[in-house]
Amino acid sequence: MSSLTTIPWDTLARYRLIEILALWEGRVAAGQIGEAFGIGRQQAQKVLRAYRQLAPHNLSYDRQRHGYLPSAAFVPLFTQGRVDEYLRLLNIHDTLDSPFAGLSMGAANTESLPMPSRAITPAVVRELVRASREKRRLEVNYASFSSPAGDGRIIVPHTLVFAAGRWHVRAFCEKNREYRDFVLSRFRGVPEDVGPMLGRHDAENDERWQTRVAVRLIPDRRLPQAERELLAMDYGMPDGELELHCRGPLARYALRELGVNPNHAEANPRAQQIEIANRDSLASWILWS
Repeated sequence: MSSLTTIPWDTLARYRLIEILALWEGRVAAGQIGEAFGIGRQQAQKVLRAYRQLAPHNLSYDRQRHGYLPSAAFVPLFTQGRVDEYLRLLNIHDTLDSPFAGLSMGAANTESLPMPSRAITPAVVRELVRASREKRRLEVNYASFSSPAGDGRIIVPHTLVFAAGRWHVRAFCEKNREYRDFVLSRFRGVPEDVGPMLGRHDAENDERWQTRVAVRLIPDRRLPQAERELLAMDYGMPDGELELHCRGPLARYALRELGVNPNHAEANPRAQQIEIANRDSLASWILWS
């Protein structure tokens, strides 16, 4: 076996995609590889064969599903096996940023702060992804502050969302009869398919999800003019105001990312830095109960 360090980065990108799709979607096929990298089916099949030579125990071919499935002994060779890799791929759709980590770019020293990875299992993600694509109902056991040990319910998932440092699934909850956000790391066990969606509970009929809102941010008005101007430069406010547009249910998460608590202001304006200019009109979207 050749050293993994000698594999060209574009080939590594293909191997990484194979692992990500197999592990988190439960299936990878030549057509997916060909579409992602603009290569023919025969070339994509060669890529899969080459990968299997390097990791012979990771994949097995399933004739009924016309693709390769992850084996029980699957061990990632080119990825870290973290859900972030798959969910990041969903966001960028047509490109993988991870292959560029292998490029020698001669950049200046940089450092980033690694964040802890949430405990999210592949089996949970596979079921959520499949159900959202096929509009299926899932029976789940979900833990929350009100039910730390878990509580059974049926959901109809429609969108995976990364916000405020963690992954959620937006879904219709049959127990509460409304659309809610469910944190992926709080599912207990593997969701069970209980049939097709009943009624119209997909993303198109999630009225709050389909509503776009504008969040207007300004430097804290308690600060001196010079400090407000400094913050306006920091946050890219050419006219002293920054307007963010997002789906209504994501507005509170956007504020959390910016360190703004919509429920109360910091006593120290330098700690607060920025505030919501249109807080009253956004109250139903941003206030936490």
